[in-house]
Amino acid sequence: MKRLLALAALLASAPALAEPHVGPGYGEGMVLQRDMPIMVSGTTAPGAKVQGTLGGAKANTTAEADGSFTLTFPARPASETGISLTLRDATGETSIGNLLVGDVYLCSGQSNMELSVNRALDTYNQLRLAPDDGIRLLKVPKSTAAVPQASFSEPVSWQPATRESVAEFSAACFYMGKQLRADRAGVPVGLIHSNWGGSAARAWFTPESVAVIYGQEALEQLKLYERDPLAAAQAFVPQWYDWWRANDNGREPWTDSSMLDWQPIPQFSFWNEWEGTGLDTQPQANVWLRQTVTLTAEQAAGEGALAIGAIDDLDLTWVNGNPVGYTFGWGVERTYRVPAQYLREGENEILIAANNMWDTGGFFGGPDSLSFTPDGGQAIPLGADWEYAIGTVKGVPPRAPWDANAGIGVMHNFMVAPLGTMRLAGVAWYQGESDVGQPDYDVKLRELFAGWRRQFGQQTRMMVVQLADYGARQSEPVGSAWAQLRQEQLDAVAADANAALVTAIDIGEPTDIHPANKNDLGKRLAMVAQGERMPMPLAATLTGDTVTVTFTGIEDGLHALGGPYALGVELCGDAQESCRFVLPELAGDAMLISLADGQPATRIRHAWSDAPIVNLYDGRGLPVPGFELEIAR
Repeated sequence: MKRLLALAALLASAPALAEPHVGPGYGEGMVLQRDMPIMVSGTTAPGAKVQGTLGGAKANTTAEADGSFTLTFPARPASETGISLTLRDATGETSIGNLLVGDVYLCSGQSNMELSVNRALDTYNQLRLAPDDGIRLLKVPKSTAAVPQASFSEPVSWQPATRESVAEFSAACFYMGKQLRADRAGVPVGLIHSNWGGSAARAWFTPESVAVIYGQEALEQLKLYERDPLAAAQAFVPQWYDWWRANDNGREPWTDSSMLDWQPIPQFSFWNEWEGTGLDTQPQANVWLRQTVTLTAEQAAGEGALAIGAIDDLDLTWVNGNPVGYTFGWGVERTYRVPAQYLREGENEILIAANNMWDTGGFFGGPDSLSFTPDGGQAIPLGADWEYAIGTVKGVPPRAPWDANAGIGVMHNFMVAPLGTMRLAGVAWYQGESDVGQPDYDVKLRELFAGWRRQFGQQTRMMVVQLADYGARQSEPVGSAWAQLRQEQLDAVAADANAALVTAIDIGEPTDIHPANKNDLGKRLAMVAQGERMPMPLAATLTGDTVTVTFTGIEDGLHALGGPYALGVELCGDAQESCRFVLPELAGDAMLISLADGQPATRIRHAWSDAPIVNLYDGRGLPVPGFELEIAR
């Protein structure tokens, strides 16, 4: 009896063995990519022998040392008939069913790809007609991580398209899938929504792409942040110090806060609501915030945790002059580790340098979320009676590699990496607004493409949305950072044999950065997903005194809608001041421009402004994108 009890106790104390599990992006009701080997990722015990059965096909593999595995099944044709996947090893068995085989697309980017069906045009009718069991949807939760993660921040599940599941799903993505279903009878469509409004392109890079553009040092900083956020912040802070000193005549307020002009905050709120302070009318600022916390000798003897709630947008925080944390993210709750050597008996100064670059700034939420907790003790509230001082330094401080919206690879790590090695037909990418004014967007797209193809397969078609028209209308030629980014989007696509550009330059809204017409955009994405060519500039050649501009992807000729001439066509010399509007002649698939005026001309532009008015289309009603071409002689 004693031996049986001892055996029972031993078994009870042993770690439980888990049966094999599919990766977090796989699940009941999903769509598997047709016409190519089917890759199924999962986890189990390290070294376990895994057997898989998919609709009668079998595959075997051995789990890696970390328990991960990938099974490869033979390619299957499209099918609307559900099949099952079963995984087995020595510890147990897992099955998922109702799996369809069709085309799978990842839709990613910032807020214009994130914009949901219930915010787009014709919502009532579109939701009424949305149900389709042949369209399956997966929505990835928002979260960031310094290194790639094995799972999403929350469980996810595949859902059939219904009124309810479609309402909050990406409109551009859903309308693309809906058109694909109409065009490809009997082919299911799987759509994955992984988006974050305001995100920079670099936030979606794989680690390999991070290394190519930013170097191994950036990857090491991210790994350090994953292990020890305090150490990472302290390693990065010298960049912030250099930036501040360079812009504030060498002053270092963090070493002596008394040099600042302190005032009690009018109320605990966003500083936009502090009437009469200047921040209510000019909230884009660098603002210092100060508070003290009194500690006993016992409370100061060990390390503590400083919670400062969420700061909109960016903070660098010190305790008694020692940096403890550096975070960007307007809704991100900050809790920083404070080593014992930074603390002292009596008053301890908490100093925050907060930056707001857009909209609301400062405290995000109430004072209840702000506290200092000594090691093993009770939280000490920090209260609402903070002081503030408006900094004289303008502009945005350096952004750390781990920050929430422009961190290097941080969104890929938690919102794409967990999808594993599943095969995709394509990626629909709508992003760029956050990168306007920054150089080399074409290089960023090149590395984004390369990184995602390493994960999802070289067959993955990259479909890039050229930014919509947004901003002030112009009556004269102007320089435009938006137009420059559109050109770099075009350049990246032109350099890639399996990429396509879909322009939204004619369906934007000059006063709304989030245009509602995602319906037409989705149809255009569906066209390029099926290999249909869009209008694209090819070359500009001078013969005699005539510049001939040729295009690819034109069907039924070029047409100027609403008048005899295409609008927004410019000839330019080397300087912006030389640019002038011209009236081109349209001749089939070409555009002819006379140089009879004798002015310098080395470049031709079309739709070169933030919010151009365009009327140049092909016979299908597809617009010519914004572009700039050098004139060959």
